[in-house]
Amino acid sequence: MENVKFKVKSIGQIGIVVEDLQKAVKNYWDNFGIGPWSIYTAAPPDLTDTFVRGEPASFSMKLAFTKAGSIMIELIQPLEGESIYNEFIREKGGGLHHIATYEVEDMNKALSSLEKEGIKVLQKGKWRGASFAYLDTEKILGIIIELVKRTGEFPTPEATYP
Repeated sequence: MENVKFKVKSIGQIGIVVEDLQKAVKNYWDNFGIGPWSIYTAAPPDLTDTFVRGEPASFSMKLAFTKAGSIMIELIQPLEGESIYNEFIREKGGGLHHIATYEVEDMNKALSSLEKEGIKVLQKGKWRGASFAYLDTEKILGIIIELVKRTGEFPTPEATYP
């Protein structure tokens, strides 16, 4: 344990990037009974302090969330601006993108510690008070790790499915 760079205490979410969110939630519900889904748009002014690979960036996305047991499933459809979600669709056509932990108490401290160990931040920002950061871990783990520091409960969704 002494060589561990960052201790992930639990996995709270899997994130899947999709080209068409409405089609995806319908497929998950109709084929596997996964849902119901809470749907949101994450865009400025609710989406702030956004960076991609250390550079300020403006982007937006459509999100859908549901629980499957204790794991949250997040579907992400990129909308405007360049983000790691657009890159993922171009490179892989969509699919399993990341796993997330919500056990982060101090986001700045965690990111600083990881950067000292050579793990860079791919993308980060804040959405409605929650901070998120995607780590450049795909080469070492085969998947991206997202750190999330939540504040409070999810807001009321703009739509649900079904």
